[in-house]
Amino acid sequence: MNSQGFLRFRNHFRNYGLALAVGVILLAGLRPATAQTPSPLAEWQYSSGIQLQRLFEPTIPNWQVEIGLGSQYSPVADGINRYQVQAGPAIDIRYKDIAFLSTGEGLGVNMFSFRHISFGAAVTYDLGRSPHADGKALSGLGTIHPAPEAKIFATTVLSESFPLTIRVDGRRQIGATNGYIGDIGAYLPMPGSSAKFAWFVGPTVTLADNRYMNAYFGISNAQAANTHYRKYKAAGGFKSAGLGVSTVYFVTPSIIIDVTGAFDRLLGSAAESPITQTKYEAVVSLSALYKF
Repeated sequence: MNSQGFLRFRNHFRNYGLALAVGVILLAGLRPATAQTPSPLAEWQYSSGIQLQRLFEPTIPNWQVEIGLGSQYSPVADGINRYQVQAGPAIDIRYKDIAFLSTGEGLGVNMFSFRHISFGAAVTYDLGRSPHADGKALSGLGTIHPAPEAKIFATTVLSESFPLTIRVDGRRQIGATNGYIGDIGAYLPMPGSSAKFAWFVGPTVTLADNRYMNAYFGISNAQAANTHYRKYKAAGGFKSAGLGVSTVYFVTPSIIIDVTGAFDRLLGSAAESPITQTKYEAVVSLSALYKF
């Protein structure tokens, strides 16, 4: 953002604090770049700052490219009290305000986007669940195969003076569970930011339909016969609720360290499932990115 853009942004946020304004400027256009898969990481954490960039930066660059490496420490599966580290490439490429390719958000387009609100669609993915991820809890339950997902999403900012951003998405698996899952989340840029560091905090709730919930938390007759679990039918509804934190540290204007975390509590049928060892989950992701 140029100096004139910075001044316009600062004037909008005069009542909210200059340090906060600086932080949002830095975070505009930056996303955590971890993979989309069932985890306590909130969906809004993959796109933090995008809507604020539309709101406060008059001209979106033709290209915004971030490439690096990411790692994530998270449960091997929802409800399982065992953690693993996953690592891989971190990629986020955006063309104007039209299209994007991201390891976090998938391949998508913005159908329309304005200063305060945007709506779009994407193809993303779910990494599924292996029965070997945990030696005991998942044995005999079968594999939930990786599957692409069709996603629609909408984002809005309440106002310039109070930039609470609300994000809603819905995803339909193509194969695997063939179920629906979606999120309602919100985040706010926090005070204490500077020219080197910025952060967002916000809650999220996740809902899923019967097919998705039964695939991940239900026990069929066949599965009950092959395991020590009783038959269990999971109902659709609230799956989880949690709180996320996204932070960015600028080593240089081009080299960025992104640390993102979330804490999650399973709800409803997910919390009561015989498979569930713990209702509480957490995740931490770390990415090192180069911004072109």
